[in-house]
Amino acid sequence: MDRPVTTLFMLMSVDGKISTGASDDLDVDKDLPKIAGVKEGLHQYYEIEQTTDLWSLNSGRVQAKIGINTAKMPNKTPVSFVVIDNKYLNEHGIRYLCALSKQFVLVTSNEKHPAFDMEADNLNIIYQNELSLKDVLAELRSEYGCERITVQTGGTLNGLFLREKLLDYIDVVVAPVLIGGKDTSTLIDGKSLLSENELSGLGVLKLQECIVLENSYLRLRYKVIH
Repeated sequence: MDRPVTTLFMLMSVDGKISTGASDDLDVDKDLPKIAGVKEGLHQYYEIEQTTDLWSLNSGRVQAKIGINTAKMPNKTPVSFVVIDNKYLNEHGIRYLCALSKQFVLVTSNEKHPAFDMEADNLNIIYQNELSLKDVLAELRSEYGCERITVQTGGTLNGLFLREKLLDYIDVVVAPVLIGGKDTSTLIDGKSLLSENELSGLGVLKLQECIVLENSYLRLRYKVIH
């Protein structure tokens, strides 16, 4: 395969939501620790996250939501981060990701992104006129030696990975909560299928493992069949 093996790893509610609401001020990382009956088992998701691939793909919007544009500089980790961003990260956010990452790769279609005016030994930029996830993954494999990568983006980008048949495995931790709201981001968002001719865009899965965690949490692991 000319791209890395991909695993979509996310925390979601029982009804498939990956955010607590439609506002960027609402976020599962910030809000679930406040909710009795949910907060008690949340640590399990973060513990599993520590065992995922040494390459991680995120979106700038998600990173901005969790506060890296103003956060205190982190310690270096062995993980290399790939972030797709056109407008959400500022200079501080870029420096934060460089400090955090073994290798940091920014993917952008914004030729005026602040990262172009910055220098760091581990800062790399993939510039595309229009986002091509297939080409991004191919370059990560050929130029950076990335063989496996964990995808943790928002629902819209997750949807692009699905429709372009770029997901190999799905690994979700299900929190014991219902969130609701038609505008609240789900595991897979983006354009809906409009006809029978588009059913090939569905992701058909084979269950590999179902683990009952503590405090009413579940872990579901699937292989994407087609």
